Amino acid sequence: MSRTHLTVFILVGLVALVLGLTVNKVLNSKGQGDPTQLLDAGIVLLPQSRTLPDLELLDQDGQPVVTSQYRDKWTLMFFGYTFCPDICPATLAQLRQLRTQLPEAARDNLRIVMVSVDPHRDTPEQLKKYLAYFDAGYLGLTGEETTLQKLANAVSIPYIPADTSKENYTVDHSGNLVILGPDGTQRGFIRAPVNTEKLAAQLPGLLQRP
Repeated sequence: MSRTHLTVFILVGLVALVLGLTVNKVLNSKGQGDPTQLLDAGIVLLPQSRTLPDLELLDQDGQPVVTSQYRDKWTLMFFGYTFCPDICPATLAQLRQLRTQLPEAARDNLRIVMVSVDPHRDTPEQLKKYLAYFDAGYLGLTGEETTLQKLANAVSIPYIPADTSKENYTVDHSGNLVILGPDGTQRGFIRAPVNTEKLAAQLPGLLQRP
């Protein structure tokens, strides 16, 4: 190998090394950790955080809630309904299990919120009774159909409103979870189905980020 070729080879290697270190620094500075492990756990982080619209809903106690008030903690937001026959009870039970697997610090820095996609039947009282069956700390949101749809569309979890004239109707909706950061912005998703073991390993690192 000539001196010129050797110099070029060394320069190419140095450039690759610098680029690799730069990419690694950017990923770590965004709190993404190991992207491969995060994706394997079903965690998909957005390239840029997404601001939620300022919408007013009702919580499980019938109190007005503005979506922008979910700050200071990380939030996992699930869109479902209390008469759901399968996805919702399974997901809420898995989230209950996940919380028991998290370290105390991570558990204290995480809230679970279920947004109803069935406001016709999901009154605040119904939500409170249903969620308490899984975990007394779960929060619920309901409200006008148009407001709920605005929120769902804003976080890319659209659903199909049901024909409420039919008896025992069901609602088509996604099982994905929305990840909100402590600044109230959407940071990403957790893809369904929930894998509690893998999430328990990856979430603590994410939940300690600002």
